[in-house]
Amino acid sequence: MTAAPHPLVSTARSLADDLLAPNAARIDREGVPESHVDAVRRSGLLGVSAPQEYGGAGAPDAVAREVAEILAGACCSTWFVQTQHHTPVKMLAATELPVRERLLRPLATGGLMAGIAFAHVRAFPRVPVRASAERDGWRFDGTVPWYTGWGLNDVMLLAGVTEADEVVFAFTEAREQPGLRPSPPMRLAALSAARTVSLELDGLWLPDESVVLRTPQEKFALVDRPRNTNASPAVFGVADAALALLDGAGEAQTAQALRGRLDEVRRQAYALAEHPVPHERVEERLALKTRAYDIMRAATTAAIVVGGGRGMALDGTAQRLAREGMFLLVQGQTPEVRRAHLDALAELY
Repeated sequence: MTAAPHPLVSTARSLADDLLAPNAARIDREGVPESHVDAVRRSGLLGVSAPQEYGGAGAPDAVAREVAEILAGACCSTWFVQTQHHTPVKMLAATELPVRERLLRPLATGGLMAGIAFAHVRAFPRVPVRASAERDGWRFDGTVPWYTGWGLNDVMLLAGVTEADEVVFAFTEAREQPGLRPSPPMRLAALSAARTVSLELDGLWLPDESVVLRTPQEKFALVDRPRNTNASPAVFGVADAALALLDGAGEAQTAQALRGRLDEVRRQAYALAEHPVPHERVEERLALKTRAYDIMRAATTAAIVVGGGRGMALDGTAQRLAREGMFLLVQGQTPEVRRAHLDALAELY
């Protein structure tokens, strides 16, 4: 007998089938609307990994991965906006600082949605955003190159690096304010709909009580490394959506062959994601990540091929999935991931 899916997996499928997938082409052109975000808030999915005592579901990581696959395959732009939320929730759940009691419950229940402004910390020793202690708080100066969900998120988790190479993570409202100015929305080849901007910081001051974590950069890098060396559930979700197009076009044999490879890579990648020491077996993680990319690229290419010329229409699902797949190739990319991917491509061809 097959066990019943987790309630949030069923919720994600309903949201994907009833709202996200039917509107994905329009959202790709027009942008993620507040109504989509409101639907995600009401669904309980923002609390999938949050502690139950704060109103979240406390679901296993396997459930969170399956939910992410479903959302990404239905509307990658909506997935990308909401996926920013889950790291701030996990960081709040792990801290004992006062900000936990102020923010964790509203974030776990969907009363607030968070974005993240700290990917630039991975550029170290380059420091795009500097944090400096000032007046019982912290001053932030520099440029956040990418911030997704502008105009949709309520709060953001911002990070800067001190002169002593300490990373300071603090929350602030996701709005223009003294010391924080957004750029116009970026026009990108894929996921422009996710409302991505850059942020100019010129003396943004945040109080000590907004801080969720202070940690040496070396320690942060050790914890952060597995997030980028593991295969993203979104890659499997987009690949699955492309294979569904093949099935619908009567190309079951091709779909079956690719799905078998995809399922095997998924099984191995998720087994490593559950490894008790997240920064070990990095070469294996990277190899599986690049194999997942290869199969996703094959699946989206096959979807375009089977659709012929009509696949080039801007409302065509195949071309949208291919562009979303292109985006996922560089989402969260680090020099280590880039090197592994390029080396794998050189061996392949």
